[in-house]
Amino acid sequence: MNLKQLIKEAYLKFDDCDCGKTVAPLINESKKYEAPISEALRYHVENKLPITENVFRAGSLSHITLLLETRQLFEKGIIVLNGKDKWLFENTDLGHYGDFEGKMVPLDLPLIMEGEIDEAEKKKTPPIGKPKRGGSKKFYVYVRDKGKIKKVSFGDTTGLSAKINNPKARRAFAARHKCGTGEPKTSARYWSCRIPRYSKLLGLKSSFSGFW
Repeated sequence: MNLKQLIKEAYLKFDDCDCGKTVAPLINESKKYEAPISEALRYHVENKLPITENVFRAGSLSHITLLLETRQLFEKGIIVLNGKDKWLFENTDLGHYGDFEGKMVPLDLPLIMEGEIDEAEKKKTPPIGKPKRGGSKKFYVYVRDKGKIKKVSFGDTTGLSAKINNPKARRAFAARHKCGTGEPKTSARYWSCRIPRYSKLLGLKSSFSGFW
């Protein structure tokens, strides 16, 4: 089961729970505790905000820290939870950490909206096969290589301009770089030979769309 499926399943379980309305946490004044309650948790208590309406961005360090503190104080009886907050901390591992592929990760964080994960994934994954200016050479592009994402830098670094609209220069370049010989997309030569195809993306003026 992939991450999106886990998110959807966990969120639906939470949404369908028979746990009444969501109620803000309360501090059990009859309990003695050594460490002070954080400003973030006190804010939730004083402003009557349930933990499920966490004021921090989902998945952020502050968000995870608040969940961890809530878990610890709830298990000690210092914080009283009700409704959906109580159901979450009694029926999931929210606020706990576990080992995942050698790394300690917060558990049950899939209990956030799927759209937020989609947006995070978009930001994390660079556009594939769309060359851009910059990098260690004149241009760069991200490609997939055996299931992984690889950055390929290509283009002249001596300051020479790309003579895309000069037929003689194109022929010379294609011959020199042996364009069209089946080079893989993970090679700089593949993308150098196809610069005219991506002239608009690279800010170049060209009406030519083949090899150099």
